[in-house]
Amino acid sequence: MPETASTTRAPDALLPSLAPLLHEWLPRQRWFAGKGRRVTGFTLDAATELLPLDGTGPGLLHLLVRVEQPGRPAGTPADCYQLLLGVRTQLPPRLAPALIGRIRQGPLAGRAVYEGLRDPRLAGLLYERLRTPGSTGPLRFHATTALPPALAPRMLDAEQSNSSLVFGDSFILKIFRRVSPGANPDLELPLALSRAGCARVPAPVAWFESGASTLGVLQPFLRDSRDGWRLALDALADGREFTVEARALGRATAEVHLALAEALPTRRLARAETEQLAAAMDRRLHAAAQAVPALLPYVPGLRAVFAAASGGAAVQRIHGDLHLGQTLRGSDGGWAVIDFEGEPAKPLDERRSPQPTVRDVAGMLRSFDYAARTHRPWNADWASRCRAAYCTGYAEASGVDPRADPALLRAYETDKAVYEVVYEARHRPDWLPVPMSAIERLATR
Repeated sequence: MPETASTTRAPDALLPSLAPLLHEWLPRQRWFAGKGRRVTGFTLDAATELLPLDGTGPGLLHLLVRVEQPGRPAGTPADCYQLLLGVRTQLPPRLAPALIGRIRQGPLAGRAVYEGLRDPRLAGLLYERLRTPGSTGPLRFHATTALPPALAPRMLDAEQSNSSLVFGDSFILKIFRRVSPGANPDLELPLALSRAGCARVPAPVAWFESGASTLGVLQPFLRDSRDGWRLALDALADGREFTVEARALGRATAEVHLALAEALPTRRLARAETEQLAAAMDRRLHAAAQAVPALLPYVPGLRAVFAAASGGAAVQRIHGDLHLGQTLRGSDGGWAVIDFEGEPAKPLDERRSPQPTVRDVAGMLRSFDYAARTHRPWNADWASRCRAAYCTGYAEASGVDPRADPALLRAYETDKAVYEVVYEARHRPDWLPVPMSAIERLATR
């Protein structure tokens, strides 16, 4: 593999030739964040041939493309997306579902363009490039250890905001679709935890980037593990308690928080900063109530929850989007925590800012409530016991019970429930009673 790769021979003509296909294909992708807003244009940040496009076999084109859409705040750049496009003269039938379209004009006229990650040959090339640190055009590849060669790839279909490839059931590569300048927390935090000796998080073994943007991270694939969400649902379906697992998960969460506090800076919030946090929660509540009128009767009680949060809380780097689906339990019963990217819809600077650890705790408490609500009839007591066991386990490992500051914990749980109300109203109206039941509980003093 050469240390540098050419960009396409006519970059000015490349994007106009791809634009008609991208206009149709991009908004249909699950990881496209701009759904509901029309696409008005594209800007090419970078184009790199990872595999030459003028050979007899398939080519692999790596693109960083900005998507212009109306309605974004003034002064903010258009969203930038990472695309890995396969290019072939003839597309084999097995790759027909990956087809994006045929280019009518420009440097690739007549070629078939398709989702390159679904082509095992091209996905394998990406893995081989990670095995050999160095540069290819603007792309830089890094590895912390020697990786075995020739692992068969398969693409996972469960991802929402990103795409993932598994190589030989040994490693998983997460490819960030919407990219921003700055270290992605899904690389930054696991690296810091690895240096701190925390075994609860799979350590990155390779990654690639462009400029200041993290593009993808390779980590060990925990193939004998099951995610906490599925385990909780199975327990409910079988009529089993989940408190032993919840307590162990609380301890695992606390261990991750302690390791992050050891590896990265911590500080305490001043009262004015806490007031700013409460004011931001209040603004989100106001916007949510305008979008979902069912919230309106509860607004006074919810505002009182935010106002009750006091100053002096410690802040540090946290997971940022913790729930049962972000955890894995191995065959030995041990818990691992994954996916440190935070909420992808939020700006990267906000996701990387230090925050109270109770925000993660609140996210997990809401997740137990969601799990219980999938059961018919609703098993509210099951959720309450899990929530208590989780907090107990957290206190055992950290020495600090998250229930010791009930006002702050309640504020974060309320903020999360308000977010859930808006999400469910827009995407899954049948699920709206789940967060609304929490809103009713939280709004009652």
